[in-house]
Amino acid sequence: MNNTLKFISIFTILVIVNTIIFPQVVSGITIKQEETLAREFLMVALRHYRLIKDPQIVGYVNKVGRKVLSAYPPQPFPYHFYVVNEDVFNAFAGPGGHIFINSGLIEAMESEEELAGILGHEISHVVCRHISEMIEDSKKINIATLAGIAAGIFLGMGGAATAATAVTYGALAAGQSAALAFSRDNERQADQVCLNYLDKAGYSADGLLKMLQKIRNTTWFGSDQIPTYMVTHPATEERIAYVGAWAEMNKEKKWHPTGTDHQDFMRMHNRLAALYGDENVALNKFKAAVNERPGDPMAHYGYGLILSRTGNRKEAIIQFKAALAKDPFDQMIVKNLGKTYFLDGQYQPASRLLAGTNSTSYYDPEMDLLYGRAQKEIGKPEEAVKVLKKLIVQRPDYTKAYYYLGEASEQLERVGDAHYYLGIYYIQIREWKNADFHLENALTHLSDPVKKEKTRELLRKVSGKERKK
Repeated sequence: MNNTLKFISIFTILVIVNTIIFPQVVSGITIKQEETLAREFLMVALRHYRLIKDPQIVGYVNKVGRKVLSAYPPQPFPYHFYVVNEDVFNAFAGPGGHIFINSGLIEAMESEEELAGILGHEISHVVCRHISEMIEDSKKINIATLAGIAAGIFLGMGGAATAATAVTYGALAAGQSAALAFSRDNERQADQVCLNYLDKAGYSADGLLKMLQKIRNTTWFGSDQIPTYMVTHPATEERIAYVGAWAEMNKEKKWHPTGTDHQDFMRMHNRLAALYGDENVALNKFKAAVNERPGDPMAHYGYGLILSRTGNRKEAIIQFKAALAKDPFDQMIVKNLGKTYFLDGQYQPASRLLAGTNSTSYYDPEMDLLYGRAQKEIGKPEEAVKVLKKLIVQRPDYTKAYYYLGEASEQLERVGDAHYYLGIYYIQIREWKNADFHLENALTHLSDPVKKEKTRELLRKVSGKERKK
């Protein structure tokens, strides 16, 4: 779907859901109503956006978001920060503290301060109740305009993005001027509030200013296309002037944000580019970085990630080892070297390096999964079962763990347990026939009365019939 259209689709969702749920509201919606709308909004957003779920990336973005948020007064709802796998520059706030930032915008950043500036601006939109005001204001759009927007969205979903854009812009033409004037007021207020609380969190205005300048200077879009960020966040030139003036007036201050670690930022930044960006661009970028900065562990780390991603694991191992030679205590480099050993079929070194996964800053269930699998491969199924059981306690929704827990149980000749865990695995992937087969066999072989009762409950979910053995 066209990126501008994506923004319009989210805007339309707000309009339509508000009309359905809150038809009698005559002023800005209440906190409770915003929470209700947030649930609807999130369901639609999660269907329409390709989100990056990498714990190292999302964990870092949420850490910075919470650091900025800690300077604000107590909020009525928890905030959540999401990374959208899109190259275009954009970030936006949804109702109820759901904040989205595109991977392309993060890749353009050079420091945590720039990320904090963008997240602070989006937080301020929510704090200032701009979402509530936009929903209320959207009721001024007439039925014909809403019909045109809806037609544009469905055309876009059907693959006719160009036609959809034309329909949508035509439908929006009448109300566009008023919406943009209103948005400029929002942007000005959000920047004012943002700068005040960034200051309290220990960040200068430079991060936000640099990002606004980068967005303005972007030239990859055509002259006939409105840049996505400028559609959702208009009046960029005015914002640059205001933020620049604020920065100049406060240039004598010394900022020291608690917990800022440039290497932590670079680790996230390089991981994003290497694992989720264009493969050829990433290969060229990190090869050049290693040549230019051979002493930089993060350059070797990024190069190792993209080499492993493209299947060149032998060379990836060399790069991870070079990174560790420069920074032997970086657990994320250790874990990714262990993962690459595993993918290369070298299970002994993989097992050694993947042990103690929870020593890293952000918990990554994949590392525990790989450690459990490595233990199974080197003939230690008992240890594999122990690790994988711990994993499903922490992450009961981590589907793959049940499959390999079933395999490890089978290796130990625990037939009932093997069928039990495989039954849960097939339930989670919605293969009901296989789930029924394994759960029936689990009932036959299990001796643990608690697990037998749980198996009966699972069978009722699968078949709708109560089974007794």
